[in-house]
Amino acid sequence: MIVLAIDPGNVQSAFVVFDGAKLLQFGKEDNEQLLCMLRYRHQRTCASHLVIEHIANMGMSVGQSVFDTCLWSGRFIEAWWDQPFSLIKRREVKLHLCGNMRAKDSNIRTSLIDKFSNGLGKDVAIGKKASPGPLFGVSADVWSALAIAVTWTEMCQANTKGVAA
Repeated sequence: MIVLAIDPGNVQSAFVVFDGAKLLQFGKEDNEQLLCMLRYRHQRTCASHLVIEHIANMGMSVGQSVFDTCLWSGRFIEAWWDQPFSLIKRREVKLHLCGNMRAKDSNIRTSLIDKFSNGLGKDVAIGKKASPGPLFGVSADVWSALAIAVTWTEMCQANTKGVAA
């Protein structure tokens, strides 16, 4: 299954199109542009499932930007309208990839690099301009979108193991 994962933001959002083994497309777009991509997805992406990071209460007060991000998440889901979607919380990503709720973005990035390099490190996973690896060009919030995609895909695979077809 090909999944479109989004790390939503209040102005821009990062996205990844992931087939369970490799990145097919990724980037960070203005929310209006990403909304158009979702509405006309058949022309821009071959994803069949949408996964968005779900905003969760962490016990702290939040500002207007968090509420704006929630609004954009809803708009993205609405634009996807007739296809399946899932919401995944950051804590689920941290526990799945790092086994620890206290994991930071750097720990998640390291875990993803290990997965995509089979433990051989950054030079294999990211590579260089002359010899790019599978994660070449991934930066900033796109790491979060990739973490969402990988977590959701692996959790789905784990849930279907042992189920008779």
